[in-house]
Amino acid sequence: MAFRLISPGHTGLSAGALARGLVAAAIAVSLSWGGVVYAANQSVQGAKKTEDAGFDGDAPTAILIEASSGSVLFEKNADELRAPSSMMKLVTAEVVFNAIKKGDVKLTDEYRISENAWRKGGAPSGGSTMFAAINSKVSVDDLLHGAIIQSGNDACIALAEGIAGNERIFASDFMTKRARELGITKSTFANSNGLPDPGNKMTVRELGMLARHIILDFPEFYKLFGEKEFTWNKIRQPNRNPLLNSMEGADGLKTGYTKEGGYGMVGSAVQNGTRLIVVVNGLEDSEDRATEAKKMLEWGFRNFETRTLIAADQLVGYAKVFGGESRSVKLVAKEPVKVMVHKSGGDKLIARIIYSGPVRAPVQEGQRVGVVRVWRGGNIAVETPVYAAEAIGTGSTVRRAIDGASELVIGMFRTGAEKL
Repeated sequence: MAFRLISPGHTGLSAGALARGLVAAAIAVSLSWGGVVYAANQSVQGAKKTEDAGFDGDAPTAILIEASSGSVLFEKNADELRAPSSMMKLVTAEVVFNAIKKGDVKLTDEYRISENAWRKGGAPSGGSTMFAAINSKVSVDDLLHGAIIQSGNDACIALAEGIAGNERIFASDFMTKRARELGITKSTFANSNGLPDPGNKMTVRELGMLARHIILDFPEFYKLFGEKEFTWNKIRQPNRNPLLNSMEGADGLKTGYTKEGGYGMVGSAVQNGTRLIVVVNGLEDSEDRATEAKKMLEWGFRNFETRTLIAADQLVGYAKVFGGESRSVKLVAKEPVKVMVHKSGGDKLIARIIYSGPVRAPVQEGQRVGVVRVWRGGNIAVETPVYAAEAIGTGSTVRRAIDGASELVIGMFRTGAEKL
């Protein structure tokens, strides 16, 4: 495989990046890779990719992610906004999970099935429903089962009304707010269940981010996604996820369909201790959806394995310091930086430290400075925060003056770059 590290002193920045004050610094330490140590200024060629190492999916938008590291194995139009259909129920579910975790909601709380919930999402609607009776009271626990396993639109509306008073407020003040807290910045929400509305838009990347968050942060609730059936109002309905019965280790998450969005799904499976998450959207029929998701997961399990690029607390590199007693600060990653790589050894990886700099003194030990970003080809494979490994105090008056003069010169260059 090839793993290229930007050489010391080379930023690789465009004029636009300089104008924004972002710095792409070299990873100026050796990294262990499969027992071999490569210096930071080397570019090492490995074995060539095998013929079947690539993947060419049929879904208009798709992404495949390794859950533990967040490493992206494959993506196609992953940032394109599309109608998410019932996959958007994952946002509603996460809002409820988080409210329960915070103590604002209890599983035993009961919400009434309003006429609005019954007409729009219940038996009269003709859509997916848990068949909750009008004016009945249903526990949050049962509503979550209905929303997740049966894809009940009525269940989602009842949860939204019970928590926020009405669905519009739930979408704007709860779903949108929570999504932004999670770093889901592009997606927009107009209701709780993904029923057709121009305001419902999500990307497969952000659906994958959300699925990963639910899996890692709410394991006690995630098990709901793997339950194969649920009975309510004496009506038994199977889980709509086709992977649960067709693929080893599959245990989630959610399917979706609307005329506007096409067929899509968020799926996950574990094999040999590795969990992958797949998201596809925009397919023309349900069989294509199931086939594509399964094919992508199987390709990922067959062709990739996890490698550690940087160990936890290992020196990663340095960031420039402004006005400090030292000109630079050592950087470490608190967690191991891991990435899924082709078993064939054909990956070409580039790693950079990205930060907004120079970092102003004083710098506290443990202060977050930036990220280590690893690219596989043109796509970001993984991104991990880096932190100051040491405290840097404020420098002398002379040092601050010298740094100020340097920044003045750089500022003039930035101004010129903005005019280009």
